[in-house]
Amino acid sequence: MYTTLIQPSELQALQRNGAPVRVFDVSFDLTRPEQGNASYLETHLAGALHADINLVLSAKDPREALNGGRHPLPRRERLAQWLSSQGVDDQTQVVVYDRNAMNYCGRLWWMLKWCGHEAVAVLDGGLQAWVAEGGAVSQGAEPAPAARHFSLRPALARLVHTTEVAAQLDNPEVQTLIDARATPRFRGETEPLDPVAGHIPGALNRPYGQNLDANGKFKSAEVLRGEFQQLLGQRAPTSVVHHCGSGVSAVPNILAMEIAGLGHTALYAGSWSEWCTTPGLPCAKG
Repeated sequence: MYTTLIQPSELQALQRNGAPVRVFDVSFDLTRPEQGNASYLETHLAGALHADINLVLSAKDPREALNGGRHPLPRRERLAQWLSSQGVDDQTQVVVYDRNAMNYCGRLWWMLKWCGHEAVAVLDGGLQAWVAEGGAVSQGAEPAPAARHFSLRPALARLVHTTEVAAQLDNPEVQTLIDARATPRFRGETEPLDPVAGHIPGALNRPYGQNLDANGKFKSAEVLRGEFQQLLGQRAPTSVVHHCGSGVSAVPNILAMEIAGLGHTALYAGSWSEWCTTPGLPCAKG
């Protein structure tokens, strides 16, 4: 079972051995949402299905959304229905990837954990690493898979909401916020997506791209552990709540802390896009 990262050679071995594997391409573009599917159709890992951030991995109906912000989570039952339709059952090893420095595929990785499915891993290095190591690719749409039954189980990932974050804002012993956005956005120097610039008061900043090495793969567990320990100082890893603009780019930091052996940490899925539009909540700059 692969639960954090899987290397291209490891995925190729699983496929050769006929293991029950389902691969999802989660490529996306925030400024051009339709580009994710277009890129998938142009080229993707052979046999992979597409999972769209906006259409599948976010709630389209606000009445069914679990949180606010730009990419609200759908209910777990909705995701379970979709996974069943995509040929995923409780024994399936799921592999997720993108071509965007593993920024977007973590969304599905986290959501599967949230639904209680342990056997899900991110393809380290994404589509680029797969191609570089001789992996087969395809074009166009893949045939629809036979439906299976995916059952919801106790969550393996922790979700927190705006009220919980706000309640612990002045309690750093209990809650340590880590913001995964680029530093200029964190500081409030620029804001291309949300109506207010800045960050949640007291949050630390670790842009998600800092988890990758020069080859576009995740840094080693030892390096990641040292970097997060330096960022946290005396704060406990168990106190960490990750966020970003809309709850997507925060996940690479969650994954990196797991790779580093620092345990399971929480996600504030509403993130800055919900926080900054909630009346009465403080916003900081600098």
